[in-house]
Amino acid sequence: MECTVNRVGDRYFDQVERSGHGARPGDLDLIASTGIRALRYPVVWARTAPDGVARIDWAWTDERLGRLRELGIRPILTLTHHGSGPRHTSLVDPGFAAGLAEFARAVAERYPWVDAYTPVNEPLTTARFSGLYGHWYPHGKDCPTFARALLTQCQAICAAMRAIREVAPGAKLIQTEDAGRTFSTARLGYQAEFENDRRWLGLDLLCGRVDRHHPLWGHLVGWGIAEAELHAFAETPCPPDVVGLNYYLTGDRFLDERMERYPEWSHGGNDREAYADVEAVRVRGEGIPGHAELLRSAWERYGLPVALTEVHLGCTREEQLRWLLEAWDAAGAVRAAGGDVLAVTVWSMLGAYEWNSLVTRETGFYEPGAFDLRGPAPRATAIARMMGELSAGGPPQHPVLDDSGWWRRADRFQYPVVWTHGAGPVEDAGPGGPPLLIAGATGTLGRELGRVCRVRGLSHRLTRRGEMDIADPASVAAALDAFRPWAVVNAAGYVRVDDAERERAACRRENEEGPAVLAAACAARGIPLVTFSTDLVFDGCKGAPYVESDSVAPLNEYGRSKAAAEARVLARHPAALVVRTSAFFGPRDAHNFVTGALRALAEGRPFAAACDAVVSPTYVPDLVHAALDLLVDGERGVWHLANTGAVTWAELARTAARLAGADRALVEARATTDLVPARRPAYSVLGSERGTLLPTLEDALGRYMREREAERPSEVLSAAN
Repeated sequence: MECTVNRVGDRYFDQVERSGHGARPGDLDLIASTGIRALRYPVVWARTAPDGVARIDWAWTDERLGRLRELGIRPILTLTHHGSGPRHTSLVDPGFAAGLAEFARAVAERYPWVDAYTPVNEPLTTARFSGLYGHWYPHGKDCPTFARALLTQCQAICAAMRAIREVAPGAKLIQTEDAGRTFSTARLGYQAEFENDRRWLGLDLLCGRVDRHHPLWGHLVGWGIAEAELHAFAETPCPPDVVGLNYYLTGDRFLDERMERYPEWSHGGNDREAYADVEAVRVRGEGIPGHAELLRSAWERYGLPVALTEVHLGCTREEQLRWLLEAWDAAGAVRAAGGDVLAVTVWSMLGAYEWNSLVTRETGFYEPGAFDLRGPAPRATAIARMMGELSAGGPPQHPVLDDSGWWRRADRFQYPVVWTHGAGPVEDAGPGGPPLLIAGATGTLGRELGRVCRVRGLSHRLTRRGEMDIADPASVAAALDAFRPWAVVNAAGYVRVDDAERERAACRRENEEGPAVLAAACAARGIPLVTFSTDLVFDGCKGAPYVESDSVAPLNEYGRSKAAAEARVLARHPAALVVRTSAFFGPRDAHNFVTGALRALAEGRPFAAACDAVVSPTYVPDLVHAALDLLVDGERGVWHLANTGAVTWAELARTAARLAGADRALVEARATTDLVPARRPAYSVLGSERGTLLPTLEDALGRYMREREAERPSEVLSAAN
């Protein structure tokens, strides 16, 4: 569970409350469905005993830990997670250790059957963020504050475990830490060596390894740590029973004095010289050291059992699966070679909030985990299903695992490649698994699907009608047999809403018959299918956002063809995914409404737009990413995907004009009937009862403007050619 309770100024950021888990005990039964054997679970000091142990209300923890016990899941109790404790204390308070120990004893006395604890999660990382970088309370930005915060936490771990073991003598310390490695140019080797020594410092203290011969002894004393404090760790060590390693791609760093190669945000330095500090994966020719190297290093250094205690990648769903599989395979390999590797831990069960800002702001940013919280109830993702496969002892089966993660591909580089051990060939394990077959290569949606698949490292094949005519059963069968895809996405179709009134046969062939043919062929072969529908299946009489279970009642031929397709697809292939969406706009399509409006306004021409039809515009890149995530997750049935927001077409044009700095006065508000012949619903906003997966329209329009500007050089070059 992500259970950070960190303090920024006078505000606390509580992930348990933010996720809603605090009021949702049924989550534990969902978690048990993954087959896990142990769960790192919060009984966090700052939220459980903010006013002291004498005033603890145990009702919440009694219920949760009791249910975990009934489910047969072993809890590993987290007492502080990137936290500085209740308001009366801090990481530089001499009373912090005694306070945590008092709380730990109270927890152990209440739950004597619990046998595993993490009193302080990632003490070194927390000390850096709180004492060196100033992100979290007490917001220190110097080495003495960092050193004191680290010593305080390590002292608290020792004191807490002594208190716990007086109650439960067999209780085990599961000590977690982020242990990413630093690489550098030859000139900065001294700085990389310092940072690589520092990454082990918290664990070295607990294991009694910090003496006068330790490479950081002089630094610690120079930063104000008394020698007697360091001797105390050596004399009465508190070694972990399990060394827990949290490994992230951003944790491996590369230092380079040639700052002109790197963006300004990466520039920094020490008291001797300036240098850039970037992710090693983006520049180092050899790539990342990986999970196996980290496990071996810790095992050889401490001779203690080791585990991967956080495995997570902030990326697309299939990349998260690939990262987890790589961690799992590495743990198995090190164990087979004699390393005492005990566990792999997925982070996080219910996802996490605001880690893109290191939990310093509240913007609504959310990353799903094994379960996705963006619906009325937690929804199992492909990660949860993979956890179930691993827990059951079998290999994971998802087809996307046949492709390699981006960190293993040559397109990972953002800067000139640097080799740290002599130049060699760049590893490039590019896409190689069965493809995702995409019908509709020439349309807006098909082109964007192809682009996003390339970015996401998904093997795919875009087809034109000559390769696969979706309304021709023989053509579809031949294509499926030839390409042998793991899934099919239908982005083909008739899109001219007004022309459909007179070209009904053509519209029905492409929009109804084609998807039905695809559905039958895919169902016969057990192939997942995604097809797209529209808000125009509704008549607009509801006057509130339409959800997936609302009855369809189309007003025009285009909408009728789509409504018929939905019914026929789901009848022939009940496991198919039908995505309803609305009012496309995107930076790479010259013919969508927003781009057309801005083009006219930029040329000083008036632009007419309907003021009596309310829609929910959809940013095509957001739509494609969300649809692919749902496909990877194995979702089925009807889903609504549109950016949140309800506007008239005229309001949309004026908003786009404002963001682009164009003249909004040129937007002419007109009645729908003055602009288009086919009937449209007056209100066709899409909501969802299954999950709101796309960001707001305002957010999407901002990204559209930035991406549109980025695309312009290629547009100019294309026109010149």
